[in-house]
Amino acid sequence: MTGFKPGDEVFGICDASFAQYVRVRTDKLAPKPADLSFDQAAAVPVSGLTAIQAVRDQGRVRAGQKVVIVGASGGVGTFAVQIAKAYGAEVTAVCSTSKVEAVRALGADHVIDYTRADFADGRHRYDVILDIGGNRRLSHLRRTLTPTGRLVIVGGETDGRWLGGTDRQLRALVLSPFIGQKLGTFISSENAEDLEALRGLIESGKVSPAVDRTYPLDEVAAAIRYMLEGRTCGKLVITI
Repeated sequence: MTGFKPGDEVFGICDASFAQYVRVRTDKLAPKPADLSFDQAAAVPVSGLTAIQAVRDQGRVRAGQKVVIVGASGGVGTFAVQIAKAYGAEVTAVCSTSKVEAVRALGADHVIDYTRADFADGRHRYDVILDIGGNRRLSHLRRTLTPTGRLVIVGGETDGRWLGGTDRQLRALVLSPFIGQKLGTFISSENAEDLEALRGLIESGKVSPAVDRTYPLDEVAAAIRYMLEGRTCGKLVITI
């Protein structure tokens, strides 16, 4: 979409956006959802795009499927829970103790506190697993999938002796062609069409950004420290 004019309210993605003014490509912008403030809209694009592409394109989530989302309290996870529900799935969300109620409020059908229970104990089978920043062994995840289920590994990881944060993704891609289950990962695409899809979900009331805290521009360092402490549930927003 290129038909923007001065004064239009938009949301989207750009580089180096901890700033008062930025330069943005119009193919990475869309009209701002009408019911969102600018602060709320700023929380949507990066994580929302990753979530909708993970759920819709990689997980191919359909109505009636059982979906488990590992890392449901993070930026991508909070959107993924809502999007999977909007697509008609039965959603099981996995998070830590302090975030259980916040994740339940997003609409998850079931919430598992990973410090108290193991979603991959083999007692339940899921059609789709979205593993967002997890480090479960592929064998553990596979036993939790249906025979034709799909595993989507979302985001970078910290483990891996030889390949840093990519070895589990690569092993999944290598194994996938030889089994009935689909194992994989992806790199999200920044585009206006999916921003429009997110806007539709938001304006229909099916998705809402989960904003944990806001910080003024001169407190970016404090925001990053808070995020690195692992206490964030949803998104942090920098305000101007």
